[in-house]
Amino acid sequence: MERGLYIVPTPIGNLGDMTQRALETLAQATLIAAEDTRHSKKLLAHYGIATPLTGYHEHSEPEVTQRLLERMVAGDAIALVSDAGTPLVSDPGFRLVRAAQEAGIPVVPLPGPCAAVTALSAAGLPSDRFFFEGFLPAKSGARRSRLQALLSQQGTLIIYEAPHRIAATLEDAVQVMGDDREAAVARELSKAFETIRRGTLKDLLSWVAGDRNQQRGELVLLIGPMPEPSAGAPLAERDQRLLYRLAQELPPRKAAAIVADHTGQRSRDLYGLLVEGE
Repeated sequence: MERGLYIVPTPIGNLGDMTQRALETLAQATLIAAEDTRHSKKLLAHYGIATPLTGYHEHSEPEVTQRLLERMVAGDAIALVSDAGTPLVSDPGFRLVRAAQEAGIPVVPLPGPCAAVTALSAAGLPSDRFFFEGFLPAKSGARRSRLQALLSQQGTLIIYEAPHRIAATLEDAVQVMGDDREAAVARELSKAFETIRRGTLKDLLSWVAGDRNQQRGELVLLIGPMPEPSAGAPLAERDQRLLYRLAQELPPRKAAAIVADHTGQRSRDLYGLLVEGE
């Protein structure tokens, strides 16, 4: 096997999703750099692979990256794996990939499982354009601020979330994005209790809060893009209040631009409302 860094996806739940090429790469590699060696040992044992393991995770010191790089320069083939799915997608590995590229070491990506893409394919939300956010902040205030920044994102949002935070995250999403924003929750993908449900944010919050089973396991939250406003669409009462309140402190065009970012309305229409009200 030629020297290089091989990016090897592993199953997100169902061991049958391991590809033949991934198995051959892991078996032939000189060394496997794993996010959690204890977790990866179980996978390798299942397939009878005896390749040595070493730890490589987000807290690894730069010396670990340098040591792996030196081995590849010397001719080793190193396979990089995470606990599940495709490495580097909300997982460590960026520093090692960049170091290998800068040293002229081949970086070979293998296709395979990824929870974000798997969830998107079955969510029933627009998939021609999407934005992968990964994990939101753990605290509600910071989480709402981030959701506010993503409010007008033109594409389906893909968010990873911990089971003990999914209800709180949905509640924050309702507060920031509104009751009727279309969304989906994909839980335990490829596993025995796989669940994929689409609805409004309000409906999904009620469903998750009312069923503790939906607050377990690995979760992907997908939020559909903001609907395009129809010409002359009425402005919600609370947004009207915000518009007029901002206009007391800011020039009308600035106030209109801020509310347009928040609601998806056209800025010129909102400016027209302010001018008409003078």
